[in-house]
Amino acid sequence: MKILSASQIRDADAYTIANEPIAPIDLMERASSVFVMWYVAKFTPEQPVAIFCGNGNNGGDGLAIARLLHEGNYKVSVWMTIGGNTTKDRDINEQRLTKLNQIPQHQLLDGDPYPTINERAVVIDAIFGSGLNRPVTGWLAGLIEHLNNQPVSRVAVDVPSGLFADSMSDGAIFKAHHTLSFEAPRFSFLFTENDEFVGDWEYRSIGLNTDFIASVPSPYRIIAPTDIKLITRNRHSHKGTYGHSLIIAGSYGKIGAAILASKACLRSGAGLVTTYLPQCGYVPMQTALPEVMTLTDGEEKYITAIPDIGAYSAIGIGPGIGQSTETLKALFKLIEAADKPLVLDADALNLISHNLPWLNRLPANSIITPHPKEFERLFGPSSNSMERLELAKTHAKEHNIFIVLKGAHTAIVSPKQEVWFNSTGNPGMATGGSGDVLTGIITGMLAQGYKPVQAAINGVYLHGLAGDLAAQKLGQESMIASDIIKQLGNAFGMCCNK
Repeated sequence: MKILSASQIRDADAYTIANEPIAPIDLMERASSVFVMWYVAKFTPEQPVAIFCGNGNNGGDGLAIARLLHEGNYKVSVWMTIGGNTTKDRDINEQRLTKLNQIPQHQLLDGDPYPTINERAVVIDAIFGSGLNRPVTGWLAGLIEHLNNQPVSRVAVDVPSGLFADSMSDGAIFKAHHTLSFEAPRFSFLFTENDEFVGDWEYRSIGLNTDFIASVPSPYRIIAPTDIKLITRNRHSHKGTYGHSLIIAGSYGKIGAAILASKACLRSGAGLVTTYLPQCGYVPMQTALPEVMTLTDGEEKYITAIPDIGAYSAIGIGPGIGQSTETLKALFKLIEAADKPLVLDADALNLISHNLPWLNRLPANSIITPHPKEFERLFGPSSNSMERLELAKTHAKEHNIFIVLKGAHTAIVSPKQEVWFNSTGNPGMATGGSGDVLTGIITGMLAQGYKPVQAAINGVYLHGLAGDLAAQKLGQESMIASDIIKQLGNAFGMCCNK
C-alpha cells in the first residue's frame, strides 16, 4: 500500500470531489462517519468525550464527529479555538452543531485559562490536521501541553496536532494514545521519535478515488498481506527444487546464532541447508538440527576460511561469527568469490564497517540487515530516523544493494530508492537471536529462487507475523527467538490463505 504525502492526499480529495462527484461537505461527513465507526468500537458511551476543534478542516471533522457521537448517545462537549480564518466546511459543521443546540460548546480565545477535563473523559484532538507545516507555539502550544498532562485517554483525528505529516516536527505535539488517519497512514507515523505522539495508529479508507491514488507516484509503501508472493509447490518437486542454502555463522560461545539462522532457513522452505561453522559448533549443530548438513572450519573457535561456494543457491553470513582477523580475511574471500547476492548480518556488517570499500565489492542486489547501531557504524550517524532513512536510500543506490533497516517498522530500501515499511512485528521480538532468525529466513527465500526484493519483503513480513503469533501465545515478555521459528509455519499458512 502506498504512503501518500499530505499534498497528495489533498489532491486525492480534490479529484474525488470533482469526479465522484461529491460535495466537499459530504466528503467531510463521510470521513467523520468513518472515524465514529472506528471510535465506537473502542470506547463506550459511559466515557464522556471532550473534542477540541481548530479553525481548519480538521476542526470541521471534529465538529461533525461531535454531532455523530451525540446521535450515538455519547456525552459530548466541544471546545473551539477562536481566532484567525476558518474554512467554509468547518463553519457549516459549527452551524449544524449550534442548530442542534444539545451539545455544550466552549470558545477558547488566546490567553484564556486552559480547561479542566474530567479524568474519565476521552479527549479527541481535531485542532490541526495534516496540512500543518510550521511548529505550534504560544498559547496553542500551551493548550496542547495542557491536554497532554491531563489523566485522560487521548485520541487524534487523522494526525496528532503539531505533528508534521511528511517530516520531523518541532514545537508542541499532541500525545495521542490512539490515532486514526484517513485513507493512508502518514509518513511520519513510522519513525521512532513520533511513537509517543501517534500511539497505536490505524487508518481507514474514506472512499477517495482509487484510480487517482494508483496513478500518483510514491517511493514509500507499507507491506500488506497481498504483497507476500509465495511459490506454488509442484507435487513432482524434490529437495533440489527449492535450493541449497549455505549459512556461515557461529564462533565459540555463539553457536546458538548459527543454530537459529540455520533452523529459520529450513523453516522458510529451503530444500537443503548446509552450515559452515568452527569445529566447536559441530556437535551442537548436529544435535540440535539433524536436518542440516554441517561443514567445519579448520579452527576450533572461529571461522578462518570459506568452503567452495559453487554448489549453493544462496549464502547468508554473519550471525555470531565474531570479529577476529582471520574471520575478516574469510569474509573478504567470500565477497570476492561470490557471483550472486549475499545476505549479510551482524558481525559480517561490523567487519565491513572497518573496511568500507568492501561495500563496493558486494555482489549486486546483496541484502544487508543492520539494526540502527550497525547502520551507523557502516554509514555514519544521523540526527533522527528520517535522516537515517534518507542515508539508507543514498547508500542502497550507491552500492546497488538492498538495506533492511531493522526497527519497529523495518524498512526495506532498494537500489532504486524504493522503501517498503513492515506492518508486522511487536516489541517482544526485541530479544537476542531475533535478527539471526531473519537472516535465515531471507537466505532461505533467496535459495528458493525469489528475487532479492521479494525475498526481503517475504522474509521481513513473515518474520514479524511469526513474532506476532508467538506474542499472542506466550506474551511479549516471555517469547524468545526460537518461538518465532516455531510460528513460521502458521505465518506461512496465513499468507497462503489470504
